[in-house]
Amino acid sequence: MNDLPDDGAEQTPSEVVATDSVEVNTPSVDATPADASREAPMSPTPAAATIGDVVPLSSQPSVRPAKRSLWSTRVSLLLVAALVGGLTGHYASTSNTGPGGVTIDAVTNKPGAGYLPGGMSIPKLINKALPSIVSIDVKGQGQEDQGTGMVITNNGLVITNNHVIAAAVNGGTITVTRTGSTKALPATLIGTNPIDDVALIRINNITGLTPVTFGDSNALVVGDAVVAIGNALGLAAGTPTVTSGIVSALGRTVTAGSSSSSETLDNMIQTDAAINPGNSGGPLLDSSGDVIGMNTAVAGSLPDGTSAQNIGFAIPDATIESLLKQLRAGESVVNHGAFIGVEITSMTPSLQQEYGFTVSAGAVVMSVISGTGAAAAGVKQGDIIVGINKTTVGSAQDVGSIVSALRPGDVVALHVVRGKRHLTINVTLGTQPKS
Repeated sequence: MNDLPDDGAEQTPSEVVATDSVEVNTPSVDATPADASREAPMSPTPAAATIGDVVPLSSQPSVRPAKRSLWSTRVSLLLVAALVGGLTGHYASTSNTGPGGVTIDAVTNKPGAGYLPGGMSIPKLINKALPSIVSIDVKGQGQEDQGTGMVITNNGLVITNNHVIAAAVNGGTITVTRTGSTKALPATLIGTNPIDDVALIRINNITGLTPVTFGDSNALVVGDAVVAIGNALGLAAGTPTVTSGIVSALGRTVTAGSSSSSETLDNMIQTDAAINPGNSGGPLLDSSGDVIGMNTAVAGSLPDGTSAQNIGFAIPDATIESLLKQLRAGESVVNHGAFIGVEITSMTPSLQQEYGFTVSAGAVVMSVISGTGAAAAGVKQGDIIVGINKTTVGSAQDVGSIVSALRPGDVVALHVVRGKRHLTINVTLGTQPKS
């Protein structure tokens, strides 16, 4: 059993650029210029597109990925998705004479597919997933945003990021293009949740769609193989881009946004599968082709110009599933910006076994953020939050749901398990950090 990290280690949440939905400036005769948005603008012509004005990572000296706690390094990374079959037939080539009498060697075998653990090839996984993935285009407030969505019912309900459809909240329009099609279909906004950056839309007057299958994000471990699919860079609606990689870390807390707005998201999946503008709202798939996350944000650059490499973030499917009932009812969540000041992740059997925790459910404190209410009250890394006020906490999602209804300045009774002790810690809520 591994030792717990030093209780005194305090971390600030990573700040990332949510450059993962594509924004296109559209001229408007009557509209005044829109406020600076989450993502960088790009022209309608992909070939001429440029991406700039990225929001830097936090300049806090304490944010050093190489010195993250044992929580983020507890499982060795595994190299997966190896390419196989590429050499077959290369020793039995034929010779062809090309233009100008040049003799070349040629083979007739097909290129080899990439394979994932469990034996599924990446092309097979893609064929399974593509019918359930749509490209989304949103016009409103003098701008055009593009992103991705996942079909969750056969009659047209689609889940995506809230920031993808934000421009349509006050009278904009949403259209959806199914994979393999060029026809834009009108869609209606059903419910929004800015706190967790999730929204639900419905494609109008349609049936017979193929829904995605959700996996189990709570069972993920670092090194698991993943595939990301989405409308990257808005290159062509209906023809999504595919990238692959691994789960790089779990339980990340990230602050994503621009100079005009920001959001803090807890319990995120970190991946090195390439995520780009337009991927927002698209699936992060496990090696069986099941959805274990929604691609949402990507790290930007440090103030000194150092660029982050292959650091993207996805919302776990467990969070998405917990919000569906509320979203389907047409409810929208108002974010009051309350903030405890901890990075958390849901308790899992593997975490319990590895660190010898005495409880099997709750939200594990990965780190305590300096200068916050949690730090001042004495919350420690390794504490397990099992209740807030009189409400039981079974997961990191429960913490977010409870705190979202509160306001900065409210005092909450945090019920935690520390080793074999059960403690109640009164924490004064602060304000979510800004980008």
